[in-house]
Amino acid sequence: MTDRDEPETATGPLNEPTLRLLGTRAVENELVVRQTFEPDAITPRRLRLGLDTEQYPAGVVQATLDVGWFENGDYSFHYCECRDAADNCQCRWDRHPKPSSPRANFHPPPTAGAAESSPVAATHPLAVLFAVLDWIADRIGMVHER
Repeated sequence: MTDRDEPETATGPLNEPTLRLLGTRAVENELVVRQTFEPDAITPRRLRLGLDTEQYPAGVVQATLDVGWFENGDYSFHYCECRDAADNCQCRWDRHPKPSSPRANFHPPPTAGAAESSPVAATHPLAVLFAVLDWIADRIGMVHER
């Protein structure tokens, strides 16, 4: 198999029991209003967390956190807050082997641009989840001045 044939997150199979645990625990956080598993073109399933848009300014119509957790401990957390089709903010936390970036990396807002070292040092799934949710809550407080 060539590099071209491998998906960008070629880290192995998804860890469905861990995703189910993350979904169950995530809804205990005041920011999360729902959790669902959804099909995806690259991976068979992902965990989608719907965030409470009432905690955002009136212009934000949707906020989500998509989670992929793999059997080898690698992960991807993709955050997106949308105002309309042309105006959104996104960022991503990843842990995967890639020679051109740190193993645990962060793609900052507003466009999930070039990777930098991740501010999340944890490797336990629940610790990573709650560190990401804390980051989102801090962002809402600082950027949107609620």
